[in-house]
Amino acid sequence: GFVDPRWERDFCGSEAPDGCAPIELRNPIASQLAVMRTSLIGGLVASVQHNLNRRQSRVRLFELGRVFLRDPAVVDGPLSGAGSDQPLRLAAIACGDADPEQWGVRSRPVDFFDLKAALAALLAPREARFEAAVHPALHPGRSARILLDDRPAGWIGELHPRWQQAYELGRATVVFEIDWTALAEGGLPVAAEISRFPAVRRDLAIVVDRGVASETICRTVKAAGLPYVTAFEPFDLYQGTGVGEGKKSLAFRVLLQDTRKTLTDADVEATLDRLVGLIADRHDGRLRQ
Repeated sequence: GFVDPRWERDFCGSEAPDGCAPIELRNPIASQLAVMRTSLIGGLVASVQHNLNRRQSRVRLFELGRVFLRDPAVVDGPLSGAGSDQPLRLAAIACGDADPEQWGVRSRPVDFFDLKAALAALLAPREARFEAAVHPALHPGRSARILLDDRPAGWIGELHPRWQQAYELGRATVVFEIDWTALAEGGLPVAAEISRFPAVRRDLAIVVDRGVASETICRTVKAAGLPYVTAFEPFDLYQGTGVGEGKKSLAFRVLLQDTRKTLTDADVEATLDRLVGLIADRHDGRLRQ
C-alpha cells in the first residue's frame, strides 16, 4: 500500500484543487514509498513499464487490492490524517497487440473497446453503463465513468498521452479500475425459455441530435418492455450529407421473437411503430428517409 507520491500526483490528480490528497507516512521507509495509495493504476503502469523494458511486447495485468482514503477526523497515529476507509478494488491494464501474432488475424493495438468487452464479460449478467467523463490519468475523450445500477463504480479508458510518454510506454495503454463491492453485488444468470419459432430482424436508421448517445436510446427501449423485442443494438453511425446540421444517423438492429408463435407481419409492424414512436417522444428521433 505504500507508493510513490508521483503516482498519486500523475494518476489521481492529488495536487489539483479538487484532488484528494493521499495519506502521508510520518516515517516512510523510503522517499519513493511516502504515501498510501488511493488507486491501483500507478502500480499497474509501473509493472507494464517493467515488462516493456524487458522486451515483453504484449502485456496483460490485473490487481485486486485495497486503497486507502483519507479520513480528516483521524489525526493521531503513525499516519498523517490516517484514513479508515479502505475499499477493495479491481484494476486491469493492457498494452500491445490485441491478439497474439498469427497469420489469420491482422495485427492491431489493443483499444478501449477490447478492455470494455473484458469488463462486460466480468460483470455478466449485469450490464454496466458507461458515461463520458474526465479522469486525471486518462485520455480526454477516451475515458468513461463506470455506472452499475446508476451508481458510480469505477473508471475505464486509455492512459493519457502525457503519462504514456512520461513512463516510456511507447504504445497506447488501456486501463480500468472498479470497486469490488459494487462488482460483487451481482446475482447469478436467470434461465429463460428459448423460442422454437424464427426470429425476425429489422434494421432501423434513426436521425437524432448529435448529443444523444446510442446507449441512452437503448436504455429507453429496454425499459419500455415492448412485446416481442428480444434485442435492440446499434451497429452503425453516419454523420454528413443528408441528415442535417447538428444531426446524426444511428442504425439499430432489432430482433423480434415470440416463444408461442411465429410472428406475423402485422405483429412486427405494430411493434416497430410503437418503438419508433417511443424514440420520437423521448429523444426527438425520426426514421431516416
